[in-house]
Amino acid sequence: MIERILAKRIVPVVVLDDVESAEPLAEALLAGGLDIMEITFRTAAAEESIRRIASRFPEILVGAGTLLNDDQVKRAADAGSQFGLAPGLNPATIAAAQNAGLTFSPGVMTPSEVEQAMSLGCTLLKFFPAEAAGGVKMLKSLAGPYAHTGVKFCPTGGISPANLADYLSLPVVAAIGGSWMVDKKLVNAGNWTEITRLTKQALAAAAAV
Repeated sequence: MIERILAKRIVPVVVLDDVESAEPLAEALLAGGLDIMEITFRTAAAEESIRRIASRFPEILVGAGTLLNDDQVKRAADAGSQFGLAPGLNPATIAAAQNAGLTFSPGVMTPSEVEQAMSLGCTLLKFFPAEAAGGVKMLKSLAGPYAHTGVKFCPTGGISPANLADYLSLPVVAAIGGSWMVDKKLVNAGNWTEITRLTKQALAAAAAV
């Protein structure tokens, strides 16, 4: 999973209100060259959306975001999620993900949280909320004591085309999580062409770093 994320370096953070949007969105991302997506468990449509995408598009690495408890972890795994993420670090949620065979990235923003995540077996960490937590400067500081351990970060929160390159230029950053290419308004309007265009643009920007 980490190798595939390192290859693309972009994880679109998707919020779906309607399960009928799941498959067309997956097609739009694939058309743009992206075979990775995170569907957040913030809506009632998330679980079934993951199930449909995992079933119809086995070439897509689909994950579940905003997993806050054991029940959500189990449902995400049963639906076909291949990885999971959370905004914070909850040892019980990490344990549930490990028991379910789900690669898990907890959210961190302090050295203590980085060390706790590492002690629990997590090596790809979600740095959230990235911009509010100090952004690139904070990640550079965290890289000092932790880069040599092999830990990698996926900053999410406030990432845009304007600062994408700044984050991806850091060796400690595996990928960025962003929602601009899968903006909720575009998804709800069914503007798949624009989503594909923005996806191609984002991948080109990442490849240029």
